[in-house]
Amino acid sequence: MSKINFAVRRTFQLVLTLWAIATLLFAMFRLMPGDPTTYIIAETMEPEVQEALIARYGLDQPMHIQYWEFLVGIVTLDLGISFHSSREVRGIIAIYLPNTIVLMITALVVAYVFGVILGTIAAWNRGEGSEKSAVFLALLQQSTPSFWTGLIVLWIFGAYLDVIPMSGMTSRDFRPESFFHMITSLDFLWHLMAPALVLAFYMMGYPLLLMRNNMLEVLSEDFIDVCRAKGLKERTVMYKHAARNALLPVVTAGAIAIGYSVGGAILIETVFSWPGIGREMVRAVLRRDYPVAQGTFVMLAAAVVIMNFVADLLYSWLDPRVTYD
Repeated sequence: MSKINFAVRRTFQLVLTLWAIATLLFAMFRLMPGDPTTYIIAETMEPEVQEALIARYGLDQPMHIQYWEFLVGIVTLDLGISFHSSREVRGIIAIYLPNTIVLMITALVVAYVFGVILGTIAAWNRGEGSEKSAVFLALLQQSTPSFWTGLIVLWIFGAYLDVIPMSGMTSRDFRPESFFHMITSLDFLWHLMAPALVLAFYMMGYPLLLMRNNMLEVLSEDFIDVCRAKGLKERTVMYKHAARNALLPVVTAGAIAIGYSVGGAILIETVFSWPGIGREMVRAVLRRDYPVAQGTFVMLAAAVVIMNFVADLLYSWLDPRVTYD
């Protein structure tokens, strides 16, 4: 199978997967117990007002019409109107999404830098204590729930030692002039440090183990023996030749790591009260704000699926050794 045919097939699978996710979300929110109209309609309202509100949110339409309008809204980015704030869902996403992106990118950079370094050291010192410690750390990261780690960090460093803020993205008395001014301020970095490091700890096991395994394969190649026979220093062999060749799969897997970090970001934002899209999604579910919950769920699910799609394409285009039968 050629790479073009593979890309076309994966694109079709991407569209099919997104349609299945959207369908499941539509059915799930309507099968949940409770009536969403009770949040927006009071019993004291006049019948005409109640009917007008129901019609405004499209809840008077048959289910198949609601389903079709829901799919069309996803394609056209018209995700409806919030029951809670009466604002457009895409406007709400536009407010909270940048905060989540900043948190995820910071955590991803920290996780990959330390994960690659520790994975390289672990493979180079195979069988020694440093490798065992790195593997144990990676397994600990993979098995420890991110929300539990966040609660422990808040309890020790926030409540007990009082060295990190307990919640929020900035201090209450801080008034940034713009988004750029906010993310470059020391106050924002102080609030970002704890949730970003906890999320990075949750994500670091994946690049660490992947880099270690790739390094072990590269170290068994003949060109490594040739480099040593030339008299090159061990540090040069490790970083310039072995690590560089082992890094390609780790880089292409970064797209998967972005999707993988979405689940951790939702929990971290909830624990640290970070005003991101994940926390807003949880709040929307709790108050039965179905349009916001559906819109954020679809967006986050699409991010995971698209990142996996990008990783497949990157791996096939960047590594000529990869073939698809």
